[in-house]
Amino acid sequence: MRYLLNTSTLLWYVAEHHRLSAAATERLNDRESTIHLSLVSIWEAAIKFNMGKLELPLPFDDFIDTTIHSYSLRILHIQIPHLRRVARMPLHHRDPFDRLLIAQSQVENIPVISSDAAFDSYEIQRVW
Repeated sequence: MRYLLNTSTLLWYVAEHHRLSAAATERLNDRESTIHLSLVSIWEAAIKFNMGKLELPLPFDDFIDTTIHSYSLRILHIQIPHLRRVARMPLHHRDPFDRLLIAQSQVENIPVISSDAAFDSYEIQRVW
């Protein structure tokens, strides 16, 4: 099964944080799961890191490269169909990063692993 991480889930997963739910942890650790990381999550982390709102155990470049490699993450690139979906989405959730993740989930038909209940306002499958 394929899954798409949101940014906070990625950070909690890498930190082995207690905030991950049992269902999220099970899917992330399942060898049959293919875990996708959107470029939008990397972009969001880069902005927060640059603003001093995100502390990482390594320099940003090293953190991203190591995380992608160590967890065998598949990069989900931002495509025109994703942006077209964003342009048509209702404004239930106003965070631009999350809105793009939701659009990618819809277009690619990939469940999102996220603690954010605001995602439930959209027609996606959210795992938590």
